[in-house]
Amino acid sequence: MDTIQRAKYEYCLSIGDSALILSQRLSEWCGHGPLLEEDIALTNISLDLLGQARNFLTLAAEIEGAGKTEDTLAYFRESLDFRNLLITELPNTDYAYTMTRQFFYDVYMYLLFDKLKDCPDEKIAAISGKSFKEITYHLRHSSYWMRCFGQGTDESKSKVQTAVNNLWAYTGDFFDVNVHTQALVEMDIVPDPQVLAQEWHLKVKELFDMASIQMPESRYMHLGGRQGKHTEHLSHLLAEMQSVQRAHPGLEW
Repeated sequence: MDTIQRAKYEYCLSIGDSALILSQRLSEWCGHGPLLEEDIALTNISLDLLGQARNFLTLAAEIEGAGKTEDTLAYFRESLDFRNLLITELPNTDYAYTMTRQFFYDVYMYLLFDKLKDCPDEKIAAISGKSFKEITYHLRHSSYWMRCFGQGTDESKSKVQTAVNNLWAYTGDFFDVNVHTQALVEMDIVPDPQVLAQEWHLKVKELFDMASIQMPESRYMHLGGRQGKHTEHLSHLLAEMQSVQRAHPGLEW
């Protein structure tokens, strides 16, 4: 691969891996949602993310040109080879935590897909256009829950504020720039992460003001997801997610 193809490969991996890992996390709520309708909604969101993961990982495999498939990339890479955002691999804990993580992610992906659907790379643009329609619903859903928690009881306010405070340090990873992203930005193929960061903070603050949620003051950020530097949680998640394919390589439904 030349430099630009390598950059596109890494970029598609990052989006695909993030969707895949978050889909796996959300699937853990199946049968455990607080309401039947919410259980179904979260499962559908998980399936949407899985579809996005398949599309971007398929494109990544095509760009790499090594005869791999989306399944190869999903099931036969080690944690150091994954490029997902750190926030996506964190355990669910309670529902306020899950919805806060989802809201942070949804705002970012909404802004990203809105710009990528006009990407000069036709394949990235096509996948992003379809994904933008899905993420619009996802953001509406997570925003609703953030308002419910923030405008609810003292306990719900406390839980969502705790989740916001704990997850805030992982949001900087959205906008961490590596050499591959920088190369694509300079060629106007993908949006500038710094521009996205400004738009993200404005959109998050808008909802926080509406829901009476306090913006954290801490500026410390965990970074490294796109460089393969992950928390200990990813290895445990992959061990479960990859177990069947590792035990029976090539197995198909």
